[in-house]
Amino acid sequence: MEPELPFPCSKMGTRGACVAVHTRGCLQPAAMHLCMRVRACRRVLAGQLPYACACACMQACACRPATIRVCMCVHARACVCSRLQKHTWTFGAGLHFPRIRAAAVTMRGRRRGKRGGNPQEARLQRSPSPNRKHRALAMTEAVGAKPKRILVTGGTGLVGRAIQEVVANGEGQTDEEWVFVSSRDADLTSAVETKALFEKHKPTHVIHLAAMVGGLFKNIRCNLDFWRRNIHINDNVLHSAYECGVQKVVSCLSTCIFPDKTTYPIDETMIHNGPPHSSNFGYSYAKRMIDVQNRGYFEQHGCRFTAVIPTNVFGPHDNFNIEDGHVLPGLIHKVYLAKQNGSALTVWGTGKPRRQFIYSLDLARLFIWVLREYEEVEPIILSVGEEDEVSIREAAEAIVEAMDFRGELVFDTTKADGQFKKTASNAKLRHYLPNFQFTPFRQAVKETCTWFSTNYTSARK
Repeated sequence: MEPELPFPCSKMGTRGACVAVHTRGCLQPAAMHLCMRVRACRRVLAGQLPYACACACMQACACRPATIRVCMCVHARACVCSRLQKHTWTFGAGLHFPRIRAAAVTMRGRRRGKRGGNPQEARLQRSPSPNRKHRALAMTEAVGAKPKRILVTGGTGLVGRAIQEVVANGEGQTDEEWVFVSSRDADLTSAVETKALFEKHKPTHVIHLAAMVGGLFKNIRCNLDFWRRNIHINDNVLHSAYECGVQKVVSCLSTCIFPDKTTYPIDETMIHNGPPHSSNFGYSYAKRMIDVQNRGYFEQHGCRFTAVIPTNVFGPHDNFNIEDGHVLPGLIHKVYLAKQNGSALTVWGTGKPRRQFIYSLDLARLFIWVLREYEEVEPIILSVGEEDEVSIREAAEAIVEAMDFRGELVFDTTKADGQFKKTASNAKLRHYLPNFQFTPFRQAVKETCTWFSTNYTSARK
């Protein structure tokens, strides 16, 4: 009798080895018994089926798999794990099926009217549909035959410039070619221009940073604009990546996407649990949809599209506009002007809301790690710990100290505070990178203030 399967295989005429696979373990131990369960038909083990069927939807996994290195190419015709070269398929539960691949080669040869041959080569020679193109690129990546060409949208913004600096200072690898593009290179709200950009650069990987962004008061004024522009940008980038066979996309979300009414700390499982804060609902919903699209592209096409969720980012090359910028760069600009004019420093709001701030250079290092190592479709929060959360008053005081401002500090309570807090858990990040060192907040503030003062005439403001 065949072993009982947790669900039938919808992709084969018979029940194959439908597998809920992990290679690095389940992050939620309560679901481990489901995630690590492998059911194999004895006909597969006997070499009578052409391949094991890995269920792309992972319906048996209650927590969604942490890492999927067996290829999710519908029928698992090829494994993107490096052990492919040893003619072994390695499944996350630690079980090895060395006979399956040999059977697969023979039976695919019979279907094409020949025996033997190189099945990888034959697959690559076929005129690929978009789905096959993804499988072919995954195979190429596995055997190390092609260097990575990494396209960074929004490449001249805060995070893009930080990635450029980190790569230039030794984090780049010899098999990587980095291409940083901005709005001057293409209007990403246009599907035609976006597709042309991808066809021009032919990226294998994408870091998607491009977005219409702004601070609290710009969001309040322009919620519809934030929704429409970002929806167009994100859909065009992800669909062009799919059509051009990009192997992996890492998009940038924000903690403002989380529900306004929630429990703290927030984590990656809570994104869709309720509406976001009303002050920036347009931007928040547009960013949420990236997570929805990533899941859809994975389940329908096997694409490795994922996203990161940084907390409040700041650093050199930020937008220091007082009206439309984010809180920290706006405060830095205000302190600079107050010091120049000998006037008081006025901070909008009560100063009580609390935020977790992450230095752009730290975020850049984490982005590169996600691109190279993180294999989940589920997003990951990139943030300092809960214990490093500071109030707006504390942030203003840190800037005052860094810029040696001696004037009066005033809080204009007639201005809106926005969301009081959005404390995020970085437990998932710490699970992967327990020893990652963040730049201390006051040191990062000092470096940012020094950069702004030095580059005042050319800084965005």
